[in-house]
Amino acid sequence: MPEVIERRGEMDGQPVFWREASGDGVPVLYLHGVPTSSDDWVDFLAVTGGLAPDLPGFGRTTKRADNDYTMYGLAAWLERFLAEREVERVRLVVHDWGAVGLLWAMRSPERVERLVVMNAVPFLPGYRWHRWARIWRTRMLGELAVGSMVRPVVKLITREATPRRGFMPDRFLDEVDAHFDQGTQRAIVRLYRGAGEEELARAGEDLGHIACPALVLWGRADPYIPERFAHGYAAALGDATLELVYDAGHWPWIDRPEVVERVAGFLGEA
Repeated sequence: MPEVIERRGEMDGQPVFWREASGDGVPVLYLHGVPTSSDDWVDFLAVTGGLAPDLPGFGRTTKRADNDYTMYGLAAWLERFLAEREVERVRLVVHDWGAVGLLWAMRSPERVERLVVMNAVPFLPGYRWHRWARIWRTRMLGELAVGSMVRPVVKLITREATPRRGFMPDRFLDEVDAHFDQGTQRAIVRLYRGAGEEELARAGEDLGHIACPALVLWGRADPYIPERFAHGYAAALGDATLELVYDAGHWPWIDRPEVVERVAGFLGEA
């Protein structure tokens, strides 16, 4: 198994953190969501190799107040990150707000060899934000809500993210808590406030341009993004297969560890 290495550097004079591991062929690019970081992808990297950055505002990458934390700002940052790493083509894996990678992919579909979409924010018509997102999008209330998300609170509110009886694993909770500072809180509210439901639908109008083989792998018990948007992604992408993961929630690989091997198997078919 490849060794997963932590890397630190600078982009635009600001710190950037990513993990990488050696692999065969076109590198795999893993993009995390909210409120996590590249910590999500350690087990995947150990199987497939590739790159997994902490997106701006999360983990150990820059959290400077004057950065653009909208979905388009994160997609533009991703373009610069790949240029800095001299990565021309990727096999792309996105989860939750890692869907900003799809904004990049729609502009440069020829640079994506394979795609995996897991419980991703829907760039599709008809989505309505879940209750936590609605709170974060509300002025003042959102700041109070993210400011109160200490570890015990995160433990309680993420309990609904898994169909198991019990809480999310301690490893997950520890990783979120380690980096959930004021900078991440600020990034969350700016990201959600910059993404109205109609704008999400407009953002995905060119999903069909992503013509590479794609796998939509979806935890069915996701309380934040209903299953119908898995079907929506599968229909909108140019060449997609849909697989529903039973007894799995928003982070399907946590509930069903075999998801790691399924993703690796699909990516290895390239």
